[in-house]
Formats: sequence, structure tokens, C-alpha cells
Amino acid sequence: MKATPIVLLLCAAWSALAAEPAAAPYPRTIFSDDFSGPTFGERWGHYKSGSIIKDGVLVGITPENSDHAAVDNIRFDPEKDLEVSVRFRFVSEKAKGFNVWFDDKNYKGSHAGHICSVTINPASLTMSDAKTGNFQNDIYEKKKSPEGLSAEQKALLLTKTKRTPIAFSQGEWHTLLVRTKDAEVSVQIDGKPADSFSSEGISHDSKTLVSLTTNLVDVHYDDFVVRGVAKP
Repeated sequence: MKATPIVLLLCAAWSALAAEPAAAPYPRTIFSDDFSGPTFGERWGHYKSGSIIKDGVLVGITPENSDHAAVDNIRFDPEKDLEVSVRFRFVSEKAKGFNVWFDDKNYKGSHAGHICSVTINPASLTMSDAKTGNFQNDIYEKKKSPEGLSAEQKALLLTKTKRTPIAFSQGEWHTLLVRTKDAEVSVQIDGKPADSFSSEGISHDSKTLVSLTTNLVDVHYDDFVVRGVAKP
């Protein structure tokens, strides 16, 4: 049976659609920095940080005797779901790890507006719901009280975090990609899925800050990018 011109045209159209690459899920660049300048750009904020820009990388530094890990952050208008990518390496045994924090600085129900985080250390990846977990106001305050957490609260907190063993060799560069989508946070390492975690607090509808929090020193960062989903 000979194909008609209409059939041939429809086949060509379907083939063209199939060949088109899928749209990027987070196409909007909210912020990016390759640290090629001599100092931090004006959009960067800092809390108890001694971090510097040196030789084209962000060198994470917690000041000696500080009571808090170094925080280097970016603020932006409210976003629900985000993608954060950054290259990193641990350059000495003093590098204990770092966090990528997602916060809502307008939210008062958790300490410092913490919503969720991804923690990378030389031996593991940890994903946490901070909003309804460790940093929920009542839990955060109870942890500091003489009586401490109740058995029920301790059991609850076990459901608010997930740890995955992953080894990172000292001195090697790796690429971390973190995505929040509704109640899920997912992580890729060097382009491969590492793990994911779902918890209600992650679905918080407004995130206004992403930070790199260095514990303690000697973590290098490069090619830091924050992206958002397409706007209607």
C-alpha cells in the first residue's frame, strides 16, 4: 500500500517531535557564580564566615573559635521548587563537610527559617526536613532544655532525615546537583542519581535563600548555580 502525502507528513511531524530534547525541568537561572572575580559579588551574604575567593574558587572557612559553621548565602524572591548545582572538593582532613540549605527567611515556624538541607561529608550524604524536624521551633527549643526530647519526638526525628553512605576522596572534584520537587528532595553526584527523600516540610511553598555552610574549613566550591522552574 502506497503512503499518501498526508500520512507521510504526519509521520514526519511525529519524528520531529520525538527528536526534540525534553525541556529542562529548571530552566530559569536565578543566580550563578564561577568565582572568577577577585572577591564575592554584591549578592552574596555571609554569617560568621571567613570564606574567601582564591584562585577561581570559593574557599569555605569557618573562623577559628566560631560557635557556628561558616554560612555563605544568596537571597532571592520566593520560589517553591529549586535546583542547586555546585562543584566541590575536600582538600584536607580538616574538611568535615558542608550543607546546602534551603530557607524561607519570612517563615517563623522554624529556627532561622530552615526548610530542608543536603549535607555532604567525606563518607556520606544526608537529606533532612528541617521545617518539621530538628529545626521546628518547639523541637529546637526542647533539644536545648534540661529535660531534652521526649521518646515520641526522638522517634519523629528518625523519620525526618535519611543518610546514604558515599565516599569522596580527598582532593577530587565532584559535582553535586540537588532538586526540590513538592515534598521530595533528590540528589545527583557526578551526573548519577545518588538518593532521594520525601517529607512534608520540603514542600514548603516559599524558599527565599540558598546557602553553602562549611564545616569547618578546606572545602572548595566552584560553578555554583541556583535555578527555578518555568514560570506560567
